[in-house]
Amino acid sequence: MASRVSLKSKGKAGKGSKGSEEKSIAQCLKEWSTWTMKKAKVVTHYGFIPLVIIIGMNSEPKPQIYQLLSPV
Repeated sequence: MASRVSLKSKGKAGKGSKGSEEKSIAQCLKEWSTWTMKKAKVVTHYGFIPLVIIIGMNSEPKPQIYQLLSPV
């Protein structure tokens, strides 16, 4: 699922090459930010509950693991 980013400019290498270069940089930035947000969503989804348990285990008074996991 890794997307490949190409920095080659498309089209003619004439006067308009600067515009396509800026467009490709903008496109790369957009793809990178989308990729980063997808990864951050997955990390947050799977890391939130373990983080809460770890913070709970390091608090005072020290609870047992079943006390942290029980709904009461």
